[in-house]
Amino acid sequence: MSSSNHLDRRTLLGGSAGALGLLVAGSAAPFASHASAAQTTRLASGYGPLVRAGELLALPEGFSYTVIAESGTTTVGGYAVAGDQDAMGTFARPGGGSAIVCNHEVGGDAEVGVPHVDGLVYDKGAKGGTSTIVVDADNTVLEHYTSVAGTVDNCAGGVTPWGTWLTCEETDERAGTHEDDGVTYTFEQDHGYVFEVDPTSQTANIGKANIPLKFLGRFEHEAAAVDPSTGHIYLTEDADEPNGLFYRWTPPAGYVQGKGALHALAADGAVEVGTLEALVAFERNGAHVTDLSKATKTNTTYTVRWVDVPDRDARELTIREQLADSQVTRARKLEGQWWGDGGAYFVASYGRTDDGSIHEHDGQVWFFDPTMQTVTLTTIFAVNEDGAGVDGPDNITVSPHGGIILAEDGDGASQLIGVTDQGKAYRLALNLVDDSEWAGPTFNAAGTTLFANIQGDPGRTFAITGPWGRPSNARD
Repeated sequence: MSSSNHLDRRTLLGGSAGALGLLVAGSAAPFASHASAAQTTRLASGYGPLVRAGELLALPEGFSYTVIAESGTTTVGGYAVAGDQDAMGTFARPGGGSAIVCNHEVGGDAEVGVPHVDGLVYDKGAKGGTSTIVVDADNTVLEHYTSVAGTVDNCAGGVTPWGTWLTCEETDERAGTHEDDGVTYTFEQDHGYVFEVDPTSQTANIGKANIPLKFLGRFEHEAAAVDPSTGHIYLTEDADEPNGLFYRWTPPAGYVQGKGALHALAADGAVEVGTLEALVAFERNGAHVTDLSKATKTNTTYTVRWVDVPDRDARELTIREQLADSQVTRARKLEGQWWGDGGAYFVASYGRTDDGSIHEHDGQVWFFDPTMQTVTLTTIFAVNEDGAGVDGPDNITVSPHGGIILAEDGDGASQLIGVTDQGKAYRLALNLVDDSEWAGPTFNAAGTTLFANIQGDPGRTFAITGPWGRPSNARD
């Protein structure tokens, strides 16, 4: 292409197709059952090569972006935008607009946090939480407000079938005084919980969004996904020493899922509600899989069983320490998760042998099938030794146009990476400013806008539009 704004991919994106760092990328069901397993993957063209779309991003030709929120600024309604924007959920509004609930991964040592609003604060000493951005059909911001505050390190979460957002604390810090990087701070409450946020209005969250769902466990939560058929909630854990677990919450008898149902269970602070279990995987020959990094080929499928969590509120030991390696299956940095195609896609960001992983990789995507009770490896990225490829996939969303979108949190170029429904990986967006991580990709209901964040200074929320359609599987 002769256009002057065309980016030299060899210079800005690390060169040839091989630089994407794919070991084998998903050729497996549920993406494409006709594709061969463990196929060496070529880089697909997706939506075409990236070109400069402005000062901040490179996107495929014909795509454009708008910044709808920037940390450190004051937006409509006088809302002071917090930073460290992370995972998001998008909800349809009348007239084609969207309400976007945005996590803020703000810890106790931060200088600026999510503004506290009476009735929305869980812990007056904590600075994390969520904000809600309301846009019209043209992505013009109409409202921006606090939807829960006084939480810590709101990292990922999940959209519920009844139209709310589960926001998860990636911490297990207790009440008391703490010190981090020379900063001393005090929490009034224990942390490590999940909270439910209503996207319809700020008022709808007063006295509700700040109630922890303690029965979902107290640990370093990452993401949540809800089975719309059964009400099971699946939870990832981003932790180490030992590595984290994949959890399932089973509702109690008589539970009917829907708006208000989780808050009703949590209103009295009960912990032992329903059942919380951790995943244990087995090979076809019955061998116990101690760590998901054991799988190195797509289409690798393990059967799943579940083991009860002894003390889900982790009063003495973290949950992952309560269960021995012989009882469970672990993974380093279990990150984003999204419900789609009748199951849950979830991400293991990377694995190294010195962190307890069996084999090394720079990203896996797994699909949990609740009917078959199996997990299948759909995508795996090789170790990105020179920083030119893909590494550290974190947040994930299922695209209405086929396949998935992954947000990188790794080394080198900072990108949004797509994987087609036939398992071919492609570049969707590049951060032109720095190597700050992408986070929170989520489409509006119409599938016409992809909202996504870049954590940086400042942190920004983008609305990306363009000629969406099924991305091409053709060779790049």
